[in-house]
Amino acid sequence: MAEESLSGGDFNVVWERLRSSVVEFVKLCLLLLFFFVLINNNIYSNYYYPNHHELVAAVTSCLLILLLLWVVRGRRRRTEMYVVDYVCYEPPSCFRMPFSLFREHLHLAGIFDQKSVDFMDKILRLSGLSEETHLPPALHYIPPRSDHAGAMEEARTVLFPIFEQLLSGNGLSPRDVDILVVNCSGFCPDPSLASMVVSRFGMRDDVRCFNLTGMGCSANTVAVDMVRNMMMAASSRPRRRTYNAVILSTEILSTGWYPGKERPFMVLNSIFRMGGAAVLMSNKREAKKTAKYKLIWTLRTQGAFDDRRYSAAYREEDSEGITGVRLNGDVLYVAGETLQSHIPILGARFLPYTEILLFLASTLKKKFLDKSAEIYVPNFKLAIQHFCFPATGKSVVRETAKRLKLGEEDMEPALMAVYRFGNQSSASLWYELAYLEAKNRVKKGDRVWQLGMGTGPKCNSVVLQCCRPISGETTRNNPWADCIHKYPVTIP
Repeated sequence: MAEESLSGGDFNVVWERLRSSVVEFVKLCLLLLFFFVLINNNIYSNYYYPNHHELVAAVTSCLLILLLLWVVRGRRRRTEMYVVDYVCYEPPSCFRMPFSLFREHLHLAGIFDQKSVDFMDKILRLSGLSEETHLPPALHYIPPRSDHAGAMEEARTVLFPIFEQLLSGNGLSPRDVDILVVNCSGFCPDPSLASMVVSRFGMRDDVRCFNLTGMGCSANTVAVDMVRNMMMAASSRPRRRTYNAVILSTEILSTGWYPGKERPFMVLNSIFRMGGAAVLMSNKREAKKTAKYKLIWTLRTQGAFDDRRYSAAYREEDSEGITGVRLNGDVLYVAGETLQSHIPILGARFLPYTEILLFLASTLKKKFLDKSAEIYVPNFKLAIQHFCFPATGKSVVRETAKRLKLGEEDMEPALMAVYRFGNQSSASLWYELAYLEAKNRVKKGDRVWQLGMGTGPKCNSVVLQCCRPISGETTRNNPWADCIHKYPVTIP
C-alpha cells in the first residue's frame, strides 16, 4: 500500500473549518456587543433625555425584531430534507445461484476453458459471497443470454415492484412524485430507464426525470446529492417549492456478462448479483412526522485526474472485440487513495475539535519534523454511530475499515450484505442500512454514514440522522426480515 500522506488541499479544508469557526465566534461577539450598545444607549437616554424614553425603546425594539426576523429567515432558507422511506428488492428463490450451479453453468456454456472456470470459481469463493445470492433469469440460460430484451426484462423485474411498494407503503400515487432519478451504470437504453418508469406508471407530464449511467457503485449517493441540490435551489427562490423525490438504483447484469477469455474482464461475472433499491426523499413539512432519516450532509470528491486511478475499472473491448469491464490489480490501491483524500473533508465537518487538532498536529509533525511519523487517524465513532461501506467484496470492505481504524462490528453490515446478496452496486448501501434496522441498532438521533465509491473513481458520502425509533419495523419491506436471526456469520 502507498504511504499515507496529506495533501495541501486536505490541510486547507481542515484549516478552513477552524477559520470559519473563529469567524462565527467573532460574529457572535459583535452581535452581543451590538445588543450591549443598544441597551446602554437606552439607559443613557432614559437618564439624560427622559422625554425620549418611549422613542428610544421603540427604535431599539424595532431593530431587535428586524435582526431576529433576519436570523429566522436565514435559518428557514436552510430547508430540511428527509429520507422518508426506502425499499430493497428481494429476488425470488428461483433466481438463486449457488456455487455448484454457477460452476456447472460455466462448464455447460461451452465458452470458457477449464482455467477460466477455475479462476471465476476462485474469485467467487474469495469475494465473501454465500450460496444465497441471485442472478437474473437471462443468466440462468445455457449459454447465458446477454441481449437487450433480457436486460429490459430484468430492469422491469427489479424497478417496477420496488417503486410500487415504496409509494403504496407511504400512501402516495405516482402522480405525487415531483422528481424521479434512476441510476444504472452499465445499461443505458433509449428511451431511458427513467422514461420507462414514467410511461409504466403514468406519471405527471411535469415530473423532473433524470437517468444516471457510468457512475458505478457511487451512483446512489450521487443521486441523493443531486436531489438535495435541486431541493436547496427550489427553497432559495422567492416562492419556495417543496418536492417528493424517488431514487431508483440498480445494476442490470444481463448486458454486463462477459463471455470472453481474458481474466481481468471475468471478475464482474463472479461478484455482481441481482438487486435494487427505491428511496423516497422529501422536503415537505409533513414529511418530518413520518420520515425515518434526516439528510444532514453530502460530499463528493473526484479522482479521475489521476490516470492510474481512472483506468482501474474500465469498460472496453478485449483482444477479440468482446466488450466487458476490465478490473486491474490497482483496485485496493485506488480505494485507499480515493478515500484518503475524502476523509479530511468529512472529518472537518463532523469531528470534535480535539480530533481535528490531533490530526493537524500529526500532519505538521510528519511534514516538518519527522517524515517517518504516522498521521493520526481520527476516531469517527465520536461523531458517527453507523457505517455503510461499498459492498464491492470483503477485501475492499476490510481495507476501508482499516483506513478508518474501525472494528468488526462497524464493517459487519457491509460484510453481511456481500455475503447474503453479493455486490449490488450502489443499491448495496440500503441493504446495509436495512441490516442495521433489522438488528434494531439504529436509535433516534444516531448518525449513519453511507460511503459510495465508484468507477472514475468517485468517492461520495451521505450522512443521515435517525428521526424516530425504527425498532419493530423489520417485517415491512426489509429484505432481512426472514433471515436476520442467522446473522452475523464468520467470513474468513
